[in-house]
Amino acid sequence: MATERNIRTNFGFYPPENNGAAWGATLEGLERVLREAFPEPRLKYRKSGIHGMTVLDYEVQLSPEVWVYGTAAMPDPNYAYIALTDVTVDEAAAFAVWLRDSFVPAPHLVRFASSLAMENGEEAPRQLPASGGQAEIRDTMRSYLAPFDD
Repeated sequence: MATERNIRTNFGFYPPENNGAAWGATLEGLERVLREAFPEPRLKYRKSGIHGMTVLDYEVQLSPEVWVYGTAAMPDPNYAYIALTDVTVDEAAAFAVWLRDSFVPAPHLVRFASSLAMENGEEAPRQLPASGGQAEIRDTMRSYLAPFDD
């Protein structure tokens, strides 16, 4: 029986193309929702060395032994991203379900991309499924990464 490799990569989550303001989000709003949703999140604001904008670094516990780390930026109403660093597809899918169902204003407003795919020429983020649970999102993400998982 074949088994899926549990590769680690970075994932980014974005509003719809040509509608960067669709989330209507702020870093302060994300901080509040992370504090409400996850036990003892680790949150820190800092100035990004790359773009000079304020970002929110976060670490949250998805399950008893699974923590994910990431960074979010929302410097103006027309630009937003939330990233996860060095996660498995299962971890990214669990976070994506939370993001879609608890943070963004409507489930069809989330796109995702992976550093593994982008490093291999995939330029366009994909649409996150607007319905379904962690298994459906995991399968979508694995399908997206399959051409690049040697």
